[in-house]
Parts: sequence; C-alpha cells; structure tokens
Amino acid sequence: MNSHQDATVSEAPAANEVCSSVEAITLVIPGRNASATLRECLEHVTAILGKDGLEEIIFVDDGSTDDTLEIAAEFPVRVVKGEARGAASARNLGWREAKTPLIWFMDADCEADPRAVELLRAHLDEHQDAGGVGGSFTNTREHSLVACLIHEEIVQRHDRMPNEVNFLASGNVMYRRTVLEEVDGFDETCYWAHDADLAFRVRGAGHLLRFERNSLVGHAHPTRLFSYLGKQRMQGFYRVLLYLRHPNRMAGDSYSGLTDHIQPPLAMLILASLPLLIWPVLRWIPVVLVAMLALSQLPMTFKTVRQTRNIKYLSFGFMSFLRSFYRGIGMTQAVLTEGLRRVLRFGRKQSSSSSANE
Repeated sequence: MNSHQDATVSEAPAANEVCSSVEAITLVIPGRNASATLRECLEHVTAILGKDGLEEIIFVDDGSTDDTLEIAAEFPVRVVKGEARGAASARNLGWREAKTPLIWFMDADCEADPRAVELLRAHLDEHQDAGGVGGSFTNTREHSLVACLIHEEIVQRHDRMPNEVNFLASGNVMYRRTVLEEVDGFDETCYWAHDADLAFRVRGAGHLLRFERNSLVGHAHPTRLFSYLGKQRMQGFYRVLLYLRHPNRMAGDSYSGLTDHIQPPLAMLILASLPLLIWPVLRWIPVVLVAMLALSQLPMTFKTVRQTRNIKYLSFGFMSFLRSFYRGIGMTQAVLTEGLRRVLRFGRKQSSSSSANE
C-alpha cells in the first residue's frame, strides 16, 4: 500500500495534473451525528484527494446536533447543509452540488483503502456502457462478535457476486453523473432501500452495473445485537415497498437469493402457527416450520465457519434466525400499512365518484 502511495505522489506533482488525465470524481459523504466515526473517515479520504481523479469531497450534514460539523471543518472538504430528511435526500443534495462526471458515494462510518477509488474508476473507464460500479468492505470493529458476524456474511455474499450485477449498496459505489440525472437520483421515499431501488432503476434504464471485489472501504458495522435487529425490522418494512415497485426482484438479485427472501415470511408463519400447539394432532406444523427456518440458516453458517476456520461463527445461525423474525415483523407492518393506505385511497376515489354523479 505504501509503495503504491509513494509512487503516486512522485508521478503526480499537482492534483490538477492528475485530474486532467482522467474523468474527475467527487466523493459525496452523507452524515448525521457522525462524530464517532467522521474523523477517521475524512482522514482516510483526504489522504487520496487529488489522486486517481478524486477532485472534491462533499460532506452533506443531515441535521447533526453533535460536533459533526466541527470535525468536518478540520478537513479540506466542502460542507453542504442538508434538511434532516435522511440519507437518500443527503446523497441527492450532494451529487447535485457536484460538477464532476463521476460521483463516488461512501458512508460517514467508512474508511477508504488507498486504492478504493482507483479500482472503481477503472471499471467505468473500461466499460463505457456501465452506469455504475460498487465495491466491498473490511471490518473496522473486529473486537465485536456482532460486527464480525455481519461482516463475514457480507464477505460471503460479495465473493459469489459476478462482475456484472443488478444490485449495488451505497456504502462504496460510483455512478456516472449522467446516469443519476437520467433516473433522477435516489428515491427519497424509499428510505431504507434507496440504494437497491436506484440500482434496479439504473438497470431498468439499460445501463450495466459492475462490481469490484477489491475496492475496499472499512465499515463500522453495528456492535449491539438488538440495535442491529431493530434496523433489520426497518429493512423488512422498506423491502416490501421496494418489491411492490420492482416485483421482478422478489425472487432475488446479485446479493441475496430466494432462500433469503423466504425466511422472514416463514418466521411469520411460525408465529401464526403457535396456537396450533394447543392441539396435539397439529403440533407438528409449527415444529416443522421452525425446523425449516433453522435449516435455511445452515448453508451460510457452515460456509462462514469453513472460510474463517473459527467456530465462533456458528453463532451466525442464531443471529440470522432471530433476524428473520425482525425482518418479518417489519414486512408485516409494511403490508398492513400499505394495505390500509390503498383501502383509504380506494374509499376516497369512490366517495369522489359518488359526489360527481349526484
């Protein structure tokens, strides 16, 4: 890594000279109350500012109430004030403020590897029909079992992703500005799934998406189990809304498959079947459902243990089993909420129609 950095500096006496040889890039980082991780994040990315086409860094403060703004002011980044409307809104504000043809998105709890931007940009240089490219992650919280379980699952999923994909996350991703303009950026109503929604719409517009496994940013994964599970409930909620918009992705995408998508509904079937325990002749139904959900955790669990050679990853099965229930509860809430909304909308239309006929 250091030899690469030294060579880059010796061959590039001025940032403007570097940027003139390649398509310029703006890095957009959204954040709200990000003081715990922002300093490390900005230390890493400002170290590569002016290299490999990275021309500007924009930090979008989404209504912070801690000392996030003070930390951002310590670095050579442009700070843009957001409106506390969430990450999708902040990302949209950031890329629309940028002037460069390439936009790199990263999270405020990430730490970029020195070659992260170079490896992403290489795909867009080589593949002019590609609208975007994403990378992978390392784990900056290796002391935490929860963070390690989350991270190793991501590693296993990324390892099996091909070079051409239909899903990209927003923590380390680069899009062409023209593509973002064409699809009108992130959908700000798709709060917890706006990255998947954008990727699906970009693919629907006819642009390829690429994946570069070796473009890495360190990510501060959650360390508290029930805080993580609470976020997964919200993921379940917005996944329902996502698949109502993109029903062709319900069976899976480049990151997750049908087995993953079946687990939350299966968990809800378990809860719904619990009253059957009262009748001895029907007790087998919840037992079989529990067994099916437990068995569905085994492939990822055993693969992670085999790859890491560490038996602590057997606990992934337990975490994933619990996660299915939290995601399922979120999905159930979304189905009920969306169903009620549609019923009310239908009622208003019927009322308007009756009034017009009178």
